[in-house]
Amino acid sequence: MKKLVLANPRGFCAGVDRAVHIVERALEKYGTPIYVRHEIVHNQFVVDGLKKRGVIFVEELSEVPEGSIVIFSAHGVAASVYEEAERRNLKTLDATCPLVKRVHSSAKKHFDAGRHIIMIGHIGHAEVEGTLGQLPEGSIDIVRNREDVFALNIENDKPLAYITQTTLSVDEAKDTIDALRKRFPDIVGPLAGDLCYATGNRQAAVRELCTKVDLLLIVGSSNSSNSTRLSELGKKCGIPSYLISSVADLNFSWFDNVETVGLSSGASAPDILVEGVQKAICEKFPDILVENSVTLVENLRFNLPKELQEP
Repeated sequence: MKKLVLANPRGFCAGVDRAVHIVERALEKYGTPIYVRHEIVHNQFVVDGLKKRGVIFVEELSEVPEGSIVIFSAHGVAASVYEEAERRNLKTLDATCPLVKRVHSSAKKHFDAGRHIIMIGHIGHAEVEGTLGQLPEGSIDIVRNREDVFALNIENDKPLAYITQTTLSVDEAKDTIDALRKRFPDIVGPLAGDLCYATGNRQAAVRELCTKVDLLLIVGSSNSSNSTRLSELGKKCGIPSYLISSVADLNFSWFDNVETVGLSSGASAPDILVEGVQKAICEKFPDILVENSVTLVENLRFNLPKELQEP
């Protein structure tokens, strides 16, 4: 092994960084217990670290004592969850990513304009469930790929719009949008979908990395959509690719006959996990050259809720 190439940008996006800081600031301001509905972000290391600090993660608001503080995860929640929180006198802090909120807003505008909505996304993912819950049942159909598009049972004369999950594969989203526009020529929606900047940036960085390496490692949790898409992209580029949650998953048999390894991470993976993998590789191969592959520099930041901002 001669070289380790690190992708940039990688790791935390602005939405994840904001969500984690909301929980940390809430702990500082209010103390424990702090409740979080669903994993604040899809990374077990982050969740376990917050649990050690006294954060209690729940899946349903019924698990939260009346009058308590509860934080909604970065993935967004259904409108009914806000209503239930108000009924139960819960103090809420909303860590929903502003870019996910923008998708919710688009869905509501299309609905108010009388359009039926098709969402490109993964059924069961927290972000998709939160978006579905913004509108009455039956207002949104979910498709994942072009095959799903052509299997839809929708009247061709019905006004239609599409939205997308923010963490999809750029290529697959484009392919599915093309299929929607082919089948429903009058459908409206953004040409590139609603993919967030971080999704596109990290996929572009990994695509560039795949022109330079023989093996690709992506640090991220298996339930992280954007991390999984990065690993899939590497395989699509013809590079052996592995999604690992931390250095504990590293298998050096993968490195046999490999000269250059690429390393990146999903938008919900903290850089300390990447650093752990980098350290292990450098210890195994003391003469290895470490190189940074920078496709662009991200500067976007999202503000915390007003009640958590510094005076």
